[in-house]
Amino acid sequence: MITVILKPKKEESLLRFHPWVFSGAIQKIILPHHYPHSEPKEGEVVVVRSSEGRVLGIGHFQVGSIAVRMLAFGTDTLPSDFWLQRLKTAYNVRLAAGLITEQNTMWRWVHGEGDLLPGLVVDVYGKTAVMQAHSVGMHCSRFEIAKALTDCHIGIENVYYKSDDTLPFKAQLEGDKTGWLVGNENGQHWAKENGLEFGIDFEGGQKTGFFLDQRDNRALLEHYAQGKDVLNMFCYTGGFSVYALRGGARLVHSVDVSERAVERVRANVERNFPSDKRHEAFAQEAFRYMADIQDRYDLIVLDPPAFAKHQDARRNALRGYQRLNAKALQQIRKGGLLFTFSCSQAIDKDSFRLAVFSAAAETKRQVRILHQLHQGADHPINIYHPEGEYLKGLVLYVE
Repeated sequence: MITVILKPKKEESLLRFHPWVFSGAIQKIILPHHYPHSEPKEGEVVVVRSSEGRVLGIGHFQVGSIAVRMLAFGTDTLPSDFWLQRLKTAYNVRLAAGLITEQNTMWRWVHGEGDLLPGLVVDVYGKTAVMQAHSVGMHCSRFEIAKALTDCHIGIENVYYKSDDTLPFKAQLEGDKTGWLVGNENGQHWAKENGLEFGIDFEGGQKTGFFLDQRDNRALLEHYAQGKDVLNMFCYTGGFSVYALRGGARLVHSVDVSERAVERVRANVERNFPSDKRHEAFAQEAFRYMADIQDRYDLIVLDPPAFAKHQDARRNALRGYQRLNAKALQQIRKGGLLFTFSCSQAIDKDSFRLAVFSAAAETKRQVRILHQLHQGADHPINIYHPEGEYLKGLVLYVE
């Protein structure tokens, strides 16, 4: 086994169960005799020890600032049924949260560090599990994970692997990064969220096919939608739009720059509310659409894609959030509600709130925070890994 030795006093974070070892904490790496390479291959399993030789745990080695993603602590071996054990534990978390019902046939089964499986995401849509690897180690284990998903006997018949956009682009990887690992479910597939049906595109859609992390926030919007004129910006497949319609909105406008997304919104609305004249969808760039919407909407949703995917982009991202929110706050009707979000992991909730505060100050309108929002319970946050809280949201009342 390859052994990673840490510098003195660098083991403290691992003793507190933080799942990352940073490259700067490593003193040396000991390779086995006759090892064919001069350094560990990305994705290999390594044992991590303190400078004094104490076993701290075992994890996947990777190239970059995060050098090891920990799979287990206080041991130098993994049990033969490791994947099955972790998947069953994660499943039980979702059961305890009441998320797996006849009215909810789509949910996140594995949320990386939140489920002690860093680098792995698994989303369930009916009988299909869609798996994404965010680390080479999880990519190398994809077949064992796929087998464990079906061996849990919860009704999963198909496993689709979708990691083209999530794996490190510099890694020299063997094998396909996209395709069916188990079974095959071609064509349009429908799944339920809180009794509403949505079309899932495993192969061509963003993420794994749907944004599951907003389930609770969509339900909250439904509560506020009665009799309101609603604008859903960056609508993607129209989750907020469909909930607003069920909540009794007077009209709902969905906007996304992607024609394909707009087509999906229309299909989802038609599936749940056939021939409903309250809804219109527009394929248009966000700032262009919002250039002149003065007093047209009582409720606006801003759920943009990540403005900052790494720390270097933080400054520009915060300016973008300020500009976007100012545009909405300036033009929303008196007494209106703004649901505003950031899914950028590089932007913490305090920085996002400051950007929204700056936008409000710019407009000189009185603004109150009614709710502070984050991802749903099937996207759990490991208490030892606060970086896992990536989705931030505010519901604002605007005088």
